[in-house]
Amino acid sequence: MPTSRPPEAAQHLADILRALPQGELDGLISRLAIRIDPAKRIDVPSQVARALVSLPELRDPGRLHPASMELIHRVAEARGSLVVSSVPPALEPLIARGLMFARSADGGVELILPAAYLVQLKTWEGEDPRSLRALLSQAPFETMSAIAAHYLGRPATPPIALSLEPAWDVLGNSQRLADEIAKLSPTERRVLEGVEADGGEVDTEELLELEREPLRLRTATGATPSRRGVGFSLERRALLIPVHPNRHVVPTEVSAIIGAAHHTERAAQREEVRVFVTSGDHAPRRARFSLDPSPLALGLAVAAREASGRTEGRTPSGTFAELRVGVGTPKSLVQKLATRFGREPSQVALVFALSRAIGLWDASATNASAPPGSFTVQELTRQLFVTWRRGGAWDEARTEPEVLRLAPEARDSSPAGVMREIVLEAVRELGEGRWVPWSSVAGWLKSDHRVPGLARLLRRWAERGGLEPVEPMEVARRIVHESLPGLGILDLGEDEDLPRDADSDGSGPPIALRLTARGRALLADKLPSAEASPSQFLDTHVLRLGPQARVGAILSVAPFVEVGRAAEALDLIVAPQTLARALSAGLEADVLRARIEAIAPLPESLSRTLAQASIVVGRATWAAAGGFLWVEDANVREMLRTRRPTQELFVDPSPPGGLLVAPGADLDRVARRCRTIGVEIIADGQVVRARTIPPPPSSRSAPPPSSKNPTSPRSTPVRAAKADK
Repeated sequence: MPTSRPPEAAQHLADILRALPQGELDGLISRLAIRIDPAKRIDVPSQVARALVSLPELRDPGRLHPASMELIHRVAEARGSLVVSSVPPALEPLIARGLMFARSADGGVELILPAAYLVQLKTWEGEDPRSLRALLSQAPFETMSAIAAHYLGRPATPPIALSLEPAWDVLGNSQRLADEIAKLSPTERRVLEGVEADGGEVDTEELLELEREPLRLRTATGATPSRRGVGFSLERRALLIPVHPNRHVVPTEVSAIIGAAHHTERAAQREEVRVFVTSGDHAPRRARFSLDPSPLALGLAVAAREASGRTEGRTPSGTFAELRVGVGTPKSLVQKLATRFGREPSQVALVFALSRAIGLWDASATNASAPPGSFTVQELTRQLFVTWRRGGAWDEARTEPEVLRLAPEARDSSPAGVMREIVLEAVRELGEGRWVPWSSVAGWLKSDHRVPGLARLLRRWAERGGLEPVEPMEVARRIVHESLPGLGILDLGEDEDLPRDADSDGSGPPIALRLTARGRALLADKLPSAEASPSQFLDTHVLRLGPQARVGAILSVAPFVEVGRAAEALDLIVAPQTLARALSAGLEADVLRARIEAIAPLPESLSRTLAQASIVVGRATWAAAGGFLWVEDANVREMLRTRRPTQELFVDPSPPGGLLVAPGADLDRVARRCRTIGVEIIADGQVVRARTIPPPPSSRSAPPPSSKNPTSPRSTPVRAAKADK
């Protein structure tokens, strides 16, 4: 395990390998059969690093165990460095293959995923498809080579993943990335701001128009930018990344920095909305208050494990059996769970998709040393919001928002993430506790300078995928009316007296919305405030989870609890019958007690139940048997047990009153052997007659006499003589 590393090369693979003890480095070389050439001018760690970045598991994570793959994704979401309380079990195979490293840190263990691995990983459903890392991992080789050469200050040499490590030191740090953007020339900044104003994506023709480039180099796929233009200058800085065949995308991190400069331009519009909100009371007559999504997410995960047979170590047969890796959630399952929890199917589908993206449905989620098992209930709310904001698991621009419902080759990300950020900017300006008509918010959204470009991007995206085009305001309506209430960020209300949006179809009453305290904390990138109430038993059977309960501890009690009410808090039912089922499934009473007490102290009644269940009053020995033979006469039993023809047919000792038939001894064989010593076997009231089959005549034995000539004085002696010979 590395103990120190240079601050400027925090995640460089070769530096991590140099910090390893010599024994661990030699073991890694031996396990992976890496060939070390002493004649090369580079040292041994550099040669090992070149071999590690070529491992097939980096390009195809499906080769790894699902738990290890989930751990890689969680560390990658933390920018390659994640501190956990203890070493998770999924880390061992990754360390053995040199795919992840660990070192001691304050408060636990720091897991390190080198930058050379980060830039190679394929995108997953919980990641922003327009993030710098995702775009860089799928960029053409020429683009990756140009980026590496720019930040290296010299031409990049293979393997390109190692050459990209200095680039990631800048791109993975928001402050250094902002400094890099500040160094742009006025022309480069004008082009970058123009692309960001058009929704963060342009095609090659539009890029050339922004560059004011008169030269048009055309290929089979259309116009291509010059390698000396402003577009290429932004490309080699990774501020504008080309996407096949002719699109150019501004990464999310770059767009956030560029877009911050436009906030002052919209100050007057925000002030107008704020004045309208504060000038009167817009409270609706009917309101639907949003709930925290974390109890529902945990309730769904516990219900899945509750329905999987309640037996650990077996193939799941319930909800888990209906889920497939990389495949969307069945609608029948969503409807069934929505009915059980009394929620809207759209809300259940949203929470289901987001919880799958953070790994809550993986079997390794019960491990409390790494995410998501190490999250508290309070932290889980923020993780669900962050995953939705990334947009890799839920996309409001589609008819079916869950991204996993599509085939892998059709999961092209839509520009809905831009509208998602515009909506969040709007609701962030709303006063907490104030109701705002949807018409006012819609007017503010339409006035944003990015909406016209977003409409164009949505139309082109729909044409590429063969989908029905959707308008930006329809995407915003889905975000405000469905996604944000499902995440507990907005309350919705209805009132006929509220002003109606100009684009409304008039199918329903006007809507007002209100930002919740939970939503304001999430938008400020803080944990939602919650009452410091610990997990406790409300009575002898109902366990109410507190905000500080660990996800791993909650999921570990799933085999012997039932899900109760899932509203602002999750109630679990721990009853004697559920404990009895767990004990019959093979769980020890001490294990049950330890798992429950990791969440809350046991009440006296359940403690007595577990104490009684842990008492051993006797032992029984299992003996395999094929049947039981009732024999009333003790002398006959003794004869069957001791005589040579039958003693191998019975288990010794057998219980009084009969004999246990040995495994593999069928009824016909037992009846035949017992009859040889004079004992008949009765089954179903009838004497069993052995089906004796005479042995077939051999080719050298005499055939039976013919019925036409029963006495043949000539043939019989001859055959007998031949048989004797």
